[in-house]
Amino acid sequence: MLGEAVRVGSRIAPSRVLFGPHVTNLGRGRSFSERHRAYYAARAEGGCGVIVCETASVHPSDRPYERAPEPGWAAVAGSCGPALLLASLGHSGSQGTSAFTGRALWGASRIPDVVSREVPQVVEQPEIDALVAGFAAAAARAVADGLDGVELNAGQHSLLRQFLSGLTNTRTDAYGEDRTLLLRQVLAAVRAAVGDAVVGLRLCVDELAPWAGLTPEQLLPLTPKLRDLVDYLVPVRGSGLSVSATRPDLHTPPGFNRALAGTFLGRGLDVVLQGSVVDPGMAEAAVAEGFALVEMTRAQIADPRLVAHVRAGTPERIRPCTLANQHRARDPRNPLITDEAEPRSGHETLDPPLPHAPRPRTGPPLLVVGGGPAGLEAARTAALLGRPVRLLERADRLGGMLRVAAALPARGRFGLLVHWWARELERLGVEVQLGVEAGPADLVGDVLLATGSVPSAPAFEVGAGVRVSSAAEAAGAYGPGDRVVVHDPIGDWTGVAVAEQVAAAGVPCALVTPDAVAGTQLSRTGDLADANARLERAGVERVLFARVRAVGGGRAVVEDVHHGAIRELPATLVIDCAHRLPDLRLAGHPRIGDCLAPRTVHEAVRDARRAVGC
Repeated sequence: MLGEAVRVGSRIAPSRVLFGPHVTNLGRGRSFSERHRAYYAARAEGGCGVIVCETASVHPSDRPYERAPEPGWAAVAGSCGPALLLASLGHSGSQGTSAFTGRALWGASRIPDVVSREVPQVVEQPEIDALVAGFAAAAARAVADGLDGVELNAGQHSLLRQFLSGLTNTRTDAYGEDRTLLLRQVLAAVRAAVGDAVVGLRLCVDELAPWAGLTPEQLLPLTPKLRDLVDYLVPVRGSGLSVSATRPDLHTPPGFNRALAGTFLGRGLDVVLQGSVVDPGMAEAAVAEGFALVEMTRAQIADPRLVAHVRAGTPERIRPCTLANQHRARDPRNPLITDEAEPRSGHETLDPPLPHAPRPRTGPPLLVVGGGPAGLEAARTAALLGRPVRLLERADRLGGMLRVAAALPARGRFGLLVHWWARELERLGVEVQLGVEAGPADLVGDVLLATGSVPSAPAFEVGAGVRVSSAAEAAGAYGPGDRVVVHDPIGDWTGVAVAEQVAAAGVPCALVTPDAVAGTQLSRTGDLADANARLERAGVERVLFARVRAVGGGRAVVEDVHHGAIRELPATLVIDCAHRLPDLRLAGHPRIGDCLAPRTVHEAVRDARRAVGC
């Protein structure tokens, strides 16, 4: 069912899978680019049915991030073959930034944004008329440029949502008496502008703030008024108070919006299921339940050929999506969109594609030493390129540090990658030997070293009476009667996850960090506030602006990073979450992954492909 064609308005989509709008930073300035074209074309080639482009601002007052596109889709039109290509249209209103325009933000009411704290200009009738005209003109241009239609954003980061919500609309005029008025005016203008082209609506139906925000009960009566205006509805959740709720990380179960979106089934509208749907089985079940389309955006960033594998009856070959959000593009650093285990995503114009089927074995044999992410991907890539490959791993299981990470709370999806690599190596005929410690005598011919990392020496004085463990060796190192201090000088997910694991075992725990907030780097994944809330609920003491200076005698000596004040924490075990260092026991051959430098999964995979010539 997932791979079958389906009618969407007046058009036919080749499958029931939708690739939703998201920030990519692939633009050339504010224009869609060749990189956009290649990015969308790869998903169309992989069988996606409906592709919705990155949201374009419909009025010059809106510039939510540096490379936010403006209307103009010539660079991507005609690039997606049978897939329907739609333009996402929006205005971020008070959730934008005035940094680029130097002008006041637009808002429904004079209510400061909860993130920027900036107070917007209240739009009056002239601005409202310009906004409606901007949506209509952008929609007409999209169709004139050759796209199949448009999708309007009334979800997260949306002025249309802000007009709908009691959280942000306290007006006393017609747009306050009927908060749906602006949305209906925009939809009517867009439908008139595009004729029978596809019109979709991404609509926030739950702001997770029932005291004043949108709820399904408020919006269900709107659906009869939408039947003649839109061809499909994408119910989503989240507001300025809960930005991470729209595309949460791996702490939130896949398919989290299924019940919410299901309340809109059977009301005369085609409904799209959105919400971390990454498993084809879940998507098939949603179609059987009555959903017209299923949005699988992050799943297709991880594997553009998802639908092709479903059609071929090989869903086990789909590269898993970790849902870790470690490569979100809506970030002040302007990173390009990509995936943790598929670095070619977002780099289609730069990185050559790997063959879908293995080439005949004609290349020289390759020995890969190490079965972590770098070694696994090097073996897989080399085998696809036609080389006989042997992989040696000293442990009794594959995965390296990725397997350790997968054992931490809510990070089990990283383990799916290990299982996927193992299946791929078996399918490609790679000889894998476990429990084999390679020595210098084994390093004959073409060799790649992917031997991983070792713990760094503690950056603090260690005395008697306190045990010290690295994060990788901490599991099972504590028990009843222990007092654990987690030393987190990096501020990524590791220290937070280790502290959660300790607390879940009922062991008292303190997290020591030099930063102003625990897990400061989690702001990049959207998990920062949620992570600190979890630590609070678990009873983890957060010791901020501090570093461990010495341990011993049942105490950890902690120093304030600003004024040097000293305090002591009770400690029988200190878990040091500092960077690991390369394992240099073998030498004389190219290195990839952690034995080169501390690497993420993404960096390890890229190392591996470059090392084997791809």
